[in-house]
Amino acid sequence: MAPTSAPGDATAIARDSIAQGADLILVLGGDGTINEAVNGMVHSNAALGILPAGTANVLAMELGLGSRLDRAVEHLSQSVERRVAVGKIINSHAAPRHFLAMAGAGLDAKIVYNLNPALKARAGKLAYWLSGFGHAAEPVGNFDARINGDVYRCGFALASRVRNYGGDLEIASGASLIHDDFEIVLFEGSNPLRYMWYMLGVGLHRVQGMRGVHTVRSGQVEMTGDVHLQVDGEYAGRLPARFEIVPQAITLLMPSSYK
Repeated sequence: MAPTSAPGDATAIARDSIAQGADLILVLGGDGTINEAVNGMVHSNAALGILPAGTANVLAMELGLGSRLDRAVEHLSQSVERRVAVGKIINSHAAPRHFLAMAGAGLDAKIVYNLNPALKARAGKLAYWLSGFGHAAEPVGNFDARINGDVYRCGFALASRVRNYGGDLEIASGASLIHDDFEIVLFEGSNPLRYMWYMLGVGLHRVQGMRGVHTVRSGQVEMTGDVHLQVDGEYAGRLPARFEIVPQAITLLMPSSYK
């Protein structure tokens, strides 16, 4: 057992453990801690097992492990190893970074950037909603996303490998960890009220049919502009950036029923 005490610790612990012969890394934490571990495990033969102990637990919920640790342990004991792809974000402001679940640009990343850590610790997922409502009167900054030769002007773009968003919502309904691509969902507009309407659509599971929402499948997307980025729910800098798929990158313990 190796506790983390600072950002980046999980990456170093995972990498060092594998160098010493570990063939299984169990991560007890949230999506940010899991992301760090993934970045220490990519292209290794060690398997990753997830135990939920975070705010949203997106990956645990996506895999059907749930948010309760005792139930997750039971499900994990019955899981199988599968080699899956990961995403990779490349920009000029930081070192390349891999991600297992999702990366976003624009409005949701701005919410992450402005999130109060103390409020997050006290209020959990509610802190994200409070941060979002804090921007309800501000125009949403726009940027360009180039996918398969087409350019989309948008205020929020999500390149996702999972259906789950925020622990109990769904945006990329066709995404899957066993696919070798992203489901990219793009939201048009700069009026903040429009995004409140979009979020209502998310809650009603109708967002992908809404006017101003585009869904594209691709292994790569390039984004240009001057907006914030988030990776697996953690702040990741600003555009420009490129998201790309890295096939067969990591071994993940997942229920055999996952599709």
